[in-house]
Amino acid sequence: MCNSCGRTFGWRRPSVKHARESVWFRRWIVEGYAFRQLAFQSGHSISTIRRIVRYWLLRPPDDMGELSGYRYLIFDGTNLEGRRGLFAAMDGERNYLLHGACDVSEGPRDLLPFCRALKERGLVPRSATVNGNPHLIRILRMVWLEIIIQRCLVHIQRQGLSWCRLKPKRTDAKHLRKLFLQVGRISTFDHRDRFLEGVAEWESRYGIRIAASPETGWVFSDLKRARSMLLVALPNMFHYLEDPKIPHTTNSLEGYFSRLKQKYRQHRGLVKSHRSAYFKWYFHLCRR
Repeated sequence: MCNSCGRTFGWRRPSVKHARESVWFRRWIVEGYAFRQLAFQSGHSISTIRRIVRYWLLRPPDDMGELSGYRYLIFDGTNLEGRRGLFAAMDGERNYLLHGACDVSEGPRDLLPFCRALKERGLVPRSATVNGNPHLIRILRMVWLEIIIQRCLVHIQRQGLSWCRLKPKRTDAKHLRKLFLQVGRISTFDHRDRFLEGVAEWESRYGIRIAASPETGWVFSDLKRARSMLLVALPNMFHYLEDPKIPHTTNSLEGYFSRLKQKYRQHRGLVKSHRSAYFKWYFHLCRR
């Protein structure tokens, strides 16, 4: 109020208004509520809720925090449309998301900039647990020369059992399937040594003959794939026994992607121009 004329004045502070309304946008992202549900909870109209959501989608966050304190990482991706989807890096000790990107293919063209961006933010990991993508493994070793690569045991077991079939008829496939069933139960050095002995015995008895065989049948080709995958993965399967902090699976990041997809499916009507902002906000607000 003016002391001279007695008139009153008011000042608008849009930043305070938007900050107060951001709670409804957060619920839209984190909880996956629909516009109608948020309108009922807030007392606003559906059109007002739409304006609130649109306001924040047009202002996606820019996460550029320091990452030098994280040492044990998990890298994984998931497809959304075709061969392009989401890719993320997670701290394996606290299951805390460090960085995520959308509209990414798991090839060198997109993975190399992703890893370099993490390095620019100070990330120097001791280990990286991966699903076996050869492009990712090569890029990780190129960006961080001394990094330890740990192969995800669940991916190895799941893919190996798939290629060996549920009820194989071949004797060599039956024995290889028994080896893959042991992968998830290796928790000590003794277990590892017995497993390696079993692999060496199977390789000398069946593997050399399988590799030299000209047979090209569907079942036999899958058996050759299972053998090749296991032999390639062996050097990077058991680092977690030497350092218990190294995650031996990518399950925590896969679970994160599963929850994200569930929330994203509740917003299927999201226009294409806002999808990138949606994922950036989800990565920013939902770190676990």
